[in-house]
Order: sequence, then C-alpha cells, then structure tokens
Amino acid sequence: MSPTQRRLDPDQVRRYLAASLGPHPGVADCGPLDGGGFAAVWWVTLDDGRAVVLKVGPPPQVPLLRYERDMIGAEARYLRLVAARAPAVPVPPLLHHGHDPVLGDWLLTGLLPGRTLWDLTRAGAEVGPVRAEFGRALATLHGVTGDRYGYDGGRTGASTWRGAYTAMLDDLLADAADWSVPLPVPAARIRELVDRHAHVLDAVRRPALLHFDGWAGNVLAVDGPDGTPRLSGLVDGERHLWGDPLLDLVSPLLFRRAEDEPDDPLVRAYRAVAPFSLDAGARRRLGLYRLHLYLLMTVEMPSRGITAESDPWRVDRLAELLDAELSDLGGP
Repeated sequence: MSPTQRRLDPDQVRRYLAASLGPHPGVADCGPLDGGGFAAVWWVTLDDGRAVVLKVGPPPQVPLLRYERDMIGAEARYLRLVAARAPAVPVPPLLHHGHDPVLGDWLLTGLLPGRTLWDLTRAGAEVGPVRAEFGRALATLHGVTGDRYGYDGGRTGASTWRGAYTAMLDDLLADAADWSVPLPVPAARIRELVDRHAHVLDAVRRPALLHFDGWAGNVLAVDGPDGTPRLSGLVDGERHLWGDPLLDLVSPLLFRRAEDEPDDPLVRAYRAVAPFSLDAGARRRLGLYRLHLYLLMTVEMPSRGITAESDPWRVDRLAELLDAELSDLGGP
C-alpha cells in the first residue's frame, strides 16, 4: 500500500457517503479497488442499488510531489470539464466533491462498467477495436482548448508550451533532489539536454486538454453484442493538463514508441480523426515526452514506498528507458 493512500474501512466509507449524499441512501456493501497508487479507492453499492466509487486523497501531512497538490480537486474539475465540453468521451459522472478538515478531500462518482484494457490484454482478448475507440476518444478530448499551458489550479503552467514543459521538468528535478532520487545523469545535464531541443516545442500553438495517464489500467471496456470488447470508460483524470496532443500518445503505448508503430490501432484511429505528422520535430517532441514520463515514474517511487527490493523490475526498466532517452537527446 502506498504511503499516500489513506487506510479506509467500511465505517469510514459510510462517513464519506453520509457527508456526500446525506443519511440516505445507506451503504449496502463496499470494498477496495486495486490498481491505483495515489488515492484510496473503494467501490460502494448503495441501498438504492446504485454502484458508485469513492476516491479519497492523501492525509494532509503526507509529502507529495509538486504537481500532486490538489489532485482530487483537479479530477473534479476534469470530470466537470469533459461532461460539459466533450460529452462523447465516457467518463464517470461526478456525484460529489468534498473537502473537510477531518475527512480531507474526496470524490464520489458513478461506477462505470467494464474491465480494464490491461486485464483484457493479459487475458488474451482481442483489444484492437477498443484501442481504436480509445484513440478516437482522445482526439475528441483534445478538441477542448484551454487558455494556458500546463496544470490548472494555480500549479505549474506558462503562456507557452515550451515554458510549461520546462517548468514541469524543473519541478520533477527539484522533487528528485528533495527525495534523494538517483538519476542516470546530474539534473543540470538533463536540463542542458532538454534545452538543446526545446525549440521543437514551439510548434505547439494550442493548449489542448490532455488526460496524460491513459495507460491500459485506466481504460475500461465491456463486451459488445458480438463479444468484442468496446470502450466503456476513461478513468483517473486527476493528472490532466493542457498542452500538446502528442503527449497523450506516450502513456497508452507505455514503454513503446508511437512513432515506430503508426499502424497501432490507437495511433491509426487517432490520426484518422486528427491527422498529425511524424516528422523529425514530432519525433523529438515524443522523445521529450517519454523523458518526462519516465522521470516522473522514477521520481515518484520513494513517495509510493517503491524500492529496488520491492520492485526491482520497475527500477531497472525505468533506469534503462531514461538512459536511452537521454542518450538520444545527447546524440548528433
């Protein structure tokens, strides 16, 4: 269990439900949901038969990364935004966003049906059609335009995408120093390599709404009439930000390279709706975005209680991937 996750029990869950909906309806049954590493998440069946999800943020004394401030509030804003401006994208309906000195920050949402794309892939299901639907949903999401790049809610952002990206990278490097996270090369060298190529970010002229965390565990699917999985939901939007749509092609192809897989169902379906080039500039931007993601995943490990002993594969794999992206940036 991550140090950022509150320890809940059924009685506490009932307190959150009462603070959200009042004394009625009550809780018929509940239990924890697996998969996340930041908030505590429980499924709840209400007395009236509704299925809902309770997501509770970390206790106030728990140290977080800089961008993680007010992430529960960020998800509430994301859900309202998508419902209002991109209603075709299936996200959980927001029922309540609460804040209390004792209970902290929490969300209550509807429970979307389906299994994760991660589970379906491991089970050997045919996931090409649902990945294509996911690609089209991302293209729709990216049609929503903001007025600033980066994070919302007073967190790191800028008037240009280059400014926002480099500021977010600086935050992660500062977090790495705070948590004594070892990096493949010194932070100053990482910043030097990024600065060498940051001009490619100036091609981005519109702050699109990005989910950012679209790995397979955050994509839900149900069986269609013919038994083929179909997209039923996109969850966990608390890390959303505003920027380059290409950034959203990194997490869905985690540990892979979108530019090397133009025929992946997600990439192909996305480009059919929102065409984009895979020229040298776009490829360099994708490399910068992978660097950002792998750095984030590396820097967050101490705050999640992850060590080389508890998860050696993740530690070694991220070190290898970070080194590869940095080597690419340092090449000719």
